[in-house]
Amino acid sequence: MLLVAVAAVRISSRSGLPSLLIYLGIGIAIGQDGIGNVVFDNAELTQVIGYAALVVILAEGGLGTKWKQIKPALPAAIVLSLVGVAISVGVTAAGAHYLVGLDWRQALLIGAVVSSTDAAAVFSVLRKVPLPSRITGVLEAESGFNDAPVVILVVAFATVGPVDQWYVLVGKIALELLIGVAIGLSVGFLGAYGLRHVALPASGLYPIAVMAIAVSAYAAGAIAHGSGFLAVYLAAMVLGNAKLPHWPATRGFADGLGWIAQIGMFVLLGLLVTPHELVHDFWPAVVIGLVLTMVARPLEVFVSLLPFRIPWQEQALMSWAGLRGAVPIILATIPMVTGIEGSDRVFNIVFVLVVVYTLVQGPTLPWLARKLELGDSDEAAADLGIESAPLEKLRGHLLSFAIPEASRMHGVEVSELRLPPGASVTLVVRDAKSFVPLPSTVLRRGDELLVVATDPVRDAAEARLRAVARGGKLAGWLGTGSNGA
Repeated sequence: MLLVAVAAVRISSRSGLPSLLIYLGIGIAIGQDGIGNVVFDNAELTQVIGYAALVVILAEGGLGTKWKQIKPALPAAIVLSLVGVAISVGVTAAGAHYLVGLDWRQALLIGAVVSSTDAAAVFSVLRKVPLPSRITGVLEAESGFNDAPVVILVVAFATVGPVDQWYVLVGKIALELLIGVAIGLSVGFLGAYGLRHVALPASGLYPIAVMAIAVSAYAAGAIAHGSGFLAVYLAAMVLGNAKLPHWPATRGFADGLGWIAQIGMFVLLGLLVTPHELVHDFWPAVVIGLVLTMVARPLEVFVSLLPFRIPWQEQALMSWAGLRGAVPIILATIPMVTGIEGSDRVFNIVFVLVVVYTLVQGPTLPWLARKLELGDSDEAAADLGIESAPLEKLRGHLLSFAIPEASRMHGVEVSELRLPPGASVTLVVRDAKSFVPLPSTVLRRGDELLVVATDPVRDAAEARLRAVARGGKLAGWLGTGSNGA
């Protein structure tokens, strides 16, 4: 199974398709109607495990979210996560009711379920197409925020009995979101303060402690009848930007847990589906998907981003980049657990919709980005992929990176980097040979550099390196700030 998972990761990265499809395929292959013929129909267990996996995935996503990148995009992402979700639910539900013939409860359930976007799916297909930070910031923040209101709506629509009035739902959503924000930020700041001031007996405990704090934010949010999903994402984001000890190890640990959670969750969802039952709901799923991708998503992006004066090219890409991942399929198990009439059909339609439109949208996203001329070479030049390892006893950091092909750092002398006092280039690896550079050493594309920086200047050194990568030796004098912005 492990070898199959590794092969799936490689196929996913090479084909540009989100790994979702590979792991769903594995689950279908070993399940009912597949080669394994394993019969699994426990929707309640799937929902519980899916929720647990989502907590881990949101925590991993929050830890990797850079505050400087999403801060300018935060207002747009919040509006898109609230107003946009409402528009998406209404338009998609209307299409499901009038075009497919579903009753209003089923239509509203499908509209709510498929309104959640998945950043992991989006960025897995855009990894080779650098985009302006505003686009990536909005998409990333939107995917972290819109899970919370969507979950509240799905639970409300899946409750047996009459559905609450719209103003009651709005009040519940606002209250749960406020509780989630308060708890998430509180747990995040308190956890970061504790980890910075309390020395744990072993460095390997720091990654475990960070993930435990993030998960505890979800638990506290759920107990307080708030949005646990928003709480865990915000707590993890605070922790991820708090400059904690042993951060590289923590980031790697969280990334590994996130992959394990995704693999297990997708395989389980593939097991739950019964392939021969999907045939009847294939075309209804296609029709609802057309309404979602061609009408609802563009409309929600246009209306939500209208006050922010975002260019139409960026809006077009954001509209097409609204990929649906694991969250809609997991949320589709909620009406199955509560026993809503027609819930099996809702699950089948959502499953088909996610798979079909991920196959259509995923491979075409990089092409669309290039056609809209949003593949910014300056972004590629700035993306050095700097790795940082702490040198705790020396109170310093070791920064390592390779100079990309498009980087303007090519041709710059070491002295022209103008690193802050306390930071120095200590080693250059070129053509598989390493040497200690002189101030007059000219850097070339493909070089790998090791930079040692003391604790106080670590951030300034990294920012300066990114600025030179984007603006060359005159960065800071010709409009490219020393912070790499």
